[in-house]
Amino acid sequence: MLAFRARRLAVAIAFSLVPLAALADNVSVRFDFSDPATAPFPTDRFTVRDSSQATFRRVSLPKPDCAVRVSDCQDIDVINTLDGFSTQPRITVPFDGDIDVTSVNSNTVFLVNLGDTLTLAGVGHKVGINQLLWDPATQTLVFESDELLAEHSRYLLVVTDGVRDASGKPIVPGHFDGEAAVAFERDLSDYRRDLRDALRMRLTGGQKIVAASLFTTQTISADLQKIAQQIKQSTPPAADFIVGATAGGPVRALFPLTSVAGIQFNRQIGTAPTFSASFLPTPALNVVPGSVAQIAYGKFHSPDYETAAKYIPATPTLSGHPAVQGTNELTFQLFIPAGAKPAGGWPVAIFGHGFGDSMYGAPWTVASVFASQGIATLTINVVGHGGGPLGTLTVLLNGGALPVVINAGGRGIDQDGNGNIDSTEGSSAAPPRTAIASRDGLRQTVIDIMQLVREVEVGIDVDGDGVPDLNAQRIYYSGQSFGGIYGTILLGVEPSIKAGVPNVAGGSIVEVARLGGFRPLVGIGLATRIPSLINVSDPSGIAFNENIPLRNLPPVINNVAGALEIARDLDRLEWVQQAGNPVAYAPFIRKQPLAGNAAKPVIFQFAKGDKTVPNPTTTAILRAGDLADRATLFRNDLAFLNNAAVPKNPHTFLSNIGVAAAANYAVGAQQQIAVFFATHGGVTIDPDGPGPFFEVPVVLPLPETLSFIP
Repeated sequence: MLAFRARRLAVAIAFSLVPLAALADNVSVRFDFSDPATAPFPTDRFTVRDSSQATFRRVSLPKPDCAVRVSDCQDIDVINTLDGFSTQPRITVPFDGDIDVTSVNSNTVFLVNLGDTLTLAGVGHKVGINQLLWDPATQTLVFESDELLAEHSRYLLVVTDGVRDASGKPIVPGHFDGEAAVAFERDLSDYRRDLRDALRMRLTGGQKIVAASLFTTQTISADLQKIAQQIKQSTPPAADFIVGATAGGPVRALFPLTSVAGIQFNRQIGTAPTFSASFLPTPALNVVPGSVAQIAYGKFHSPDYETAAKYIPATPTLSGHPAVQGTNELTFQLFIPAGAKPAGGWPVAIFGHGFGDSMYGAPWTVASVFASQGIATLTINVVGHGGGPLGTLTVLLNGGALPVVINAGGRGIDQDGNGNIDSTEGSSAAPPRTAIASRDGLRQTVIDIMQLVREVEVGIDVDGDGVPDLNAQRIYYSGQSFGGIYGTILLGVEPSIKAGVPNVAGGSIVEVARLGGFRPLVGIGLATRIPSLINVSDPSGIAFNENIPLRNLPPVINNVAGALEIARDLDRLEWVQQAGNPVAYAPFIRKQPLAGNAAKPVIFQFAKGDKTVPNPTTTAILRAGDLADRATLFRNDLAFLNNAAVPKNPHTFLSNIGVAAAANYAVGAQQQIAVFFATHGGVTIDPDGPGPFFEVPVVLPLPETLSFIP
C-alpha cells in the first residue's frame, strides 16, 4: 500500500508539469534511483540529513562490489565525508530512448539556484550548461554547469520539453519505479515546493518542465575560514633569525649580498641520508644591479592540520573545528632591498614557488626586480617540497669569514618507502585516500602562509634592533604556477594581504593535469586503479581517451569505449578536491568576499598556449571570479613568431631571466608585479607598452582552446 501510494504521489508530481494531451509514448528521463547512473545526477537522493553540516546534509553514495571495484570504494569513502556535491559538477541525465542532442541548450536544460542553505542568497539565479556529450550506448546526456556554482547552496536541475527525441517530438515526463516513489514521498514537500517555485520564476520561456533533480553543493571555505580566524586570534612568538651555525657557535642568519661568495644547497634526496649538492643562483639577484642589499633566513612555527598520511581530517562544516595535528617548524628566506628602510618597514611580497620547485628556485629570479621597486621578497617551501628535512644551506662568505650552515627547510618525505625523497613527495595524500591528492597539501601551504602573514603582523625584526623591518600594512602576494594556485586560494581567505598577482595559475588540478604536460600522471592514476580504467592500447600502458569536450564547442557524440567511466572518475576526483581548487576560491577575491574580508586588487598573469597549466584552466578562474578585466595575457605565440629561440612552452615566462630571447618578457612581467605592489595595487602597467606581446587586459573572448605551439 505504501509503495502504491508513493508511486501515485510521484507520478502526480510529474503529470502536473505538462498538459495531459502532451503525454504520449515518447522518450523520457529515467528515474531509477537504485543507482546514480540511472537517474539524473547529482541528486540529494544520495545524501543523508546531518545538522552539523552547513548544508544540513552529507553525501551517501552507494558502494559497488568492493572486492572488485576496490578503487571506487576507496574514493566513495572519501566522498561520503563531504557535505554536498561539487560546485563544478559533471551532470548526467539518462533517457529511455534516443534524443536529438542539438535540441539541448541552456534554454531547454538549465539549473536554478534555490538559495544558500544558511542565508538564501542567490535565489533565482539561472545557470546554463556547457561541454555537452551524448552517449548513445547508455542513452545518457552529459554536461557541466556553464559557471561555477555557489557553495552550500541548493540547485534545481531542470529539463524541459524543449528537448526533442530522435524523431523530433518533445520528450515527456518520466516514470518512477517503486523505490523512486518511496524516495519522492520521503522528500515530497521539498520537491513540490522547489518545483512550484521554479515554475513561478517563469524561467522556461514557455516550455514545460518534464524532469528535475534537486541537489545541494558542498561547502568550500569553512575549514580555511575557521583556521584563519584561529591564526588571527593568536599571538605567536616572533620569528627567530638565530638559525645559523658556525664553528664558533650560533649566529644571526643575515648576510649583506656583497659578503656572500656563494650558497651551497645540500638537498636531502634519500633516507640513508643522501644529498645532492648545488649552488643557489646568486647572480639572479643582480638583474637590477644593486637592488638587493641583504639575504636573511629565519624560522617560525606553524600549526599543522595534516595527519602523517597527508590529509586534513573531515570536520562538520557548520559546528566542527579543524583540529591541529602537530606543529611545523618552517624556514623562511627573505631578500631585503637596498636603500633606506621606509618608515614602518619594507613593503613585502610573499612569493610562492611552483610544483617541483622550491624557495631556492623561482623566488630568486623575481627578487631583484621587486627590490628595485622597494619590495622585500619573503618565501617558504611548499608542503612536500625542498627535499628532506636534513638538507642544509652553507653560506660561503668573503674575506675568510667562517661558513654559516642553516637548515634548508625541506618538507619532503619518503612517502612510498623506497628510500628516495622525490621533489614533490609528501605533497599529496597517501593511499587509501589518494582521491584527495594535493587538496590538503595546498590548504596546509595556505595555512603556513597565513601563519607567516601573522608573523609579519606581530613584527619581524631581521637585524635584532627591536624595530620591525617589514610593514604589516603592506603585505602582498605573488606566486608562479603551483604558487599561483595556492596563492589564489590564499587571496580568497586571508584578509591581511592587500593585493596579489598569481602567475600561470589554473584549476582544478585534475583539469590542469588532464589537459597539459602532467597528463601521463593522470594515465598512471587510471592504470593503477583496481580495476584499471585505461582504454587505449599503447606501449606506454598509460594512454587514455576520456573524450571530454572543451567549452563552447558543439555537442560530442561519444564513440569511445570506457570514456564515460574515465570522465566519471575524473569528476569524482575534482569533486573531492574542490576545497583545494583555486577556481572555487576565485569569487572570494573580489566578486563575493568572505565575511570580514575586503575585495582585493589583483592581476592574473597567464600565457597563450601554456602547455603545463593550459589556458582553459586559467580562464576557469577568471570566469569564476569575474576577473577577466584583471588578466594580463602574454602572447607567446607572437613572441615565438618574432624569435624562434623563445620557448614554445611559455609556462615559466615570468622566471625565464636566463633565456636570452625571453629575458625581456620575464623582466617586463616582473616589473608589472613590482609596480602594482609599489602602488598598493593602484597601477597596472603594460609590460611592453604599445607592443603586441602583452594584452593588458586580455582581449575577449577568453581563450578556451589549448593553442599549443607544436
